[in-house]
Amino acid sequence: MKTTGTIIFILGLVLTIFTTFQFFTKEKVADLGVVEITREQPHSLSWSPFAGVAVMVVGAGLFLLKKSNK
Repeated sequence: MKTTGTIIFILGLVLTIFTTFQFFTKEKVADLGVVEITREQPHSLSWSPFAGVAVMVVGAGLFLLKKSNK
């Protein structure tokens, strides 16, 4: 559980620091026989830093959780 908690905590930290992810897709504008015209279309994916904090809390909870062997 400690390894999983650590990984989730680090993921939450990354989500808190980097709140926007931008990527590009190619879009076909025109196709004139052998000539093809394309353009790159930008897209942004954004989230609140509070989402990263919530993920960090879950990761810390898993890290501190002890397995009981009964």
